[in-house]
Amino acid sequence: MNHEELLRRVSLGDKEAFHQLYLSTDRAVYSFILSVMKNPQDAEEVMQETYMKIWTSASSYQAQGKPLAWIFTIARNLCYMRFRDQKRMADIGLDELTGEEAGEVCLPLENLADAMVLKAALDHLKEEERQIVLLHAGSGLKHREVAEALGMPLATVLSKYNRALKKIKQYVKEE
Repeated sequence: MNHEELLRRVSLGDKEAFHQLYLSTDRAVYSFILSVMKNPQDAEEVMQETYMKIWTSASSYQAQGKPLAWIFTIARNLCYMRFRDQKRMADIGLDELTGEEAGEVCLPLENLADAMVLKAALDHLKEEERQIVLLHAGSGLKHREVAEALGMPLATVLSKYNRALKKIKQYVKEE
């Protein structure tokens, strides 16, 4: 049974369809969330929230796009909500940002700077390009697996991935 049919059945309260949908999408969804969150514990929590949202919102899915893309959109939005709620920047104290001794390398700042550059570069990509890059480079899925997860031809995924990498390289050069 395809994802679209499973979502239709989930919208009617079919728990078995929900279970089947979970089993057929959990690996790709977790990989995507982990590539955004970078923390397994946060990723697991967002994963649970994602599937709860799918259960409660399945009736709002419109069969115009790809079901997995709809699921990724839910997951991405929940990741961003988690980031906003955590207010990571506000929670980092001055003592954590500066080393104990002058000249000490400050890993939280370096990691934060790298993350900010990467996020800014990813923001310059189209949504599909960003998903493909995050699923392949961030999550380690093979191009074939990304194509299956997004319901795209392999050639399209490869093309969009290469185009996205060129955009990222160009952005990083400009910065």
